[in-house]
Amino acid sequence: MPDNDWFLQARSWFHSLQIALEAGDAPAAVQLFSEECYWRDLASMTWNLHTSEGRDGIEKMLLGVERGAWPRNIEVTSAQEADGVIEAWYTFENDAFNGLGLLRLRDGKAWTLLSTAQGLRKFPEPAGPRRELGAEHGVAMSKENWLDRRTAQQQSLGITDQPYTLIVGGGQGGIGLAARLKRMGVPALVIDRHPRPGDQWRSRYHSLALHDPVWYDHMPYIDFPDHWPVFTPKDKMGDWLESYTKLMELDYWSLTEATSARQDPEGEGWIVEVVRDGVPLTLRPTQLVLATGMSGIPNIPQYPGAEIFKGEQNHSSKHPGGERYAGKNVVVIGANNSAHDICADLVQNGAKSTMVQRSSTHIVRSESLMKHVLGGLYSEEALAAGIDHNKADLIFASIPYKVLPEFHKPVFEKIQQEDAQFYKSLEDAGFELDFGDDGSGLFLKYLRRGSGYYINIGASELVADGSIALAHGEVSHLTEESVVLADGTRLPADAVVYATGYGSMNGWAAKLISQEVADEVGKCWGLGSGTAKDPGPWQGELRNMWKPTKVKNLWFHGGNLHQSRHYSKYLGLQIKARYEGIGTPVYALAETYHQS
Repeated sequence: MPDNDWFLQARSWFHSLQIALEAGDAPAAVQLFSEECYWRDLASMTWNLHTSEGRDGIEKMLLGVERGAWPRNIEVTSAQEADGVIEAWYTFENDAFNGLGLLRLRDGKAWTLLSTAQGLRKFPEPAGPRRELGAEHGVAMSKENWLDRRTAQQQSLGITDQPYTLIVGGGQGGIGLAARLKRMGVPALVIDRHPRPGDQWRSRYHSLALHDPVWYDHMPYIDFPDHWPVFTPKDKMGDWLESYTKLMELDYWSLTEATSARQDPEGEGWIVEVVRDGVPLTLRPTQLVLATGMSGIPNIPQYPGAEIFKGEQNHSSKHPGGERYAGKNVVVIGANNSAHDICADLVQNGAKSTMVQRSSTHIVRSESLMKHVLGGLYSEEALAAGIDHNKADLIFASIPYKVLPEFHKPVFEKIQQEDAQFYKSLEDAGFELDFGDDGSGLFLKYLRRGSGYYINIGASELVADGSIALAHGEVSHLTEESVVLADGTRLPADAVVYATGYGSMNGWAAKLISQEVADEVGKCWGLGSGTAKDPGPWQGELRNMWKPTKVKNLWFHGGNLHQSRHYSKYLGLQIKARYEGIGTPVYALAETYHQS
């Protein structure tokens, strides 16, 4: 048991907190926090993802949840100090959960406190010593083996037995959540329109690879092997997801499309019409999860003249690859991740690409991102320091969104300084750069709006040297053979790619259920920061992601691989509790301020 001074200070703080909580004295508990303070709870107390800000907010939360949800049996497991801040890991329990958290102390007071649900006390996952035997020995042996039972389950789920949870979307998010629910014993069915799991990746343009590094991208329960490439090629990722689906024994229907959904007027759940390999079926799940990624329906601008343009027009999500455009002029509308990747793909295949930049873009070199932003948590060096991705996820989650910009501003200032020549080369080429509205860089842009950035893996150099031509301004209209900008610039075009992003995820709810339901849920993603494309008021958490929404039993699951992995745990636990009939009084269900 560590007994350094930091450990003793943390243990003393938690001892005082425990005394106050045991006495039911919320005002005394909040006096242990600094004036600037945050308590972020991931499902363990609030049955929600919620950050309480300030002493008043924390007291309101404590008084707004049941006493049985307050942490007890708190044990500090380790502590360290850096820059005057003590960080202490601790375990706890309450009526529902075994929990894990991270405390930050400044001058003896709590600055940030994270509490997370790690498992339902009455329903632990069958892992380690609780794993199933897998075989029956002796005279009571069944004639059925594992394959017989698995085949019977696959033939019955969705046909004679209804899934408790239906997950619409079989990409990494839907697959990861299904794995969580499978381990938790919740009957769940994933449906996807593609022929095989992983086809979402295989169907993308030829050169695509993940921009995030392997240490950041593990799936739940099964890590990538330690020889896996740092940046996973798309087809390799597709094969991994297909293998993962089989290894985790997930119930996954390919070639299946949900055509409509409505709330069951006679029950708690949903009536979902699907077409499976051409055969219409009706599913009646209790919980409906839209796991269609963090983005909604593709945004395709309706430019005058599009109907007379002679060439091909595709959204970036449908870009067929650059090889078919060799020797042709291709205009790419947009200047973010997809636009850069597609333009580079076009150049590599001998096409003449022009990128139309309509607004400034944040660029960060992949190497700089790894070194300064991700490396401390997700890297070989982090592993050597004892920080695996599970621990890293919690460290990252322990930083409240309100203070995250202040963590990132100095990092991106340093990146600007170190990569000054790189940025100068882009500016000299006429590329318009930004570092976010407040200089906080890539991840805050991603959280606030999910767009407006590019992680450079080579396309920026092609912009700088002119291999990718650059144009600026809004598009006025299309002619038969060109794209015309608002200033009259005419760009010859044999094809147009709309790298123009996506709408909010609730667009899928509008398409599948109704516009009324989508409006009731409101905008998904964003923090309410008041920055570009992220209107206020401040939310403190991402809107409608991985937590209860205004529409009962309707959930949204998406994000990058890191977010899908980490937050699938809390979404899975929320669904598992409902499946088992545990009371789940949601604290601070978020209000709807923006419909899209």
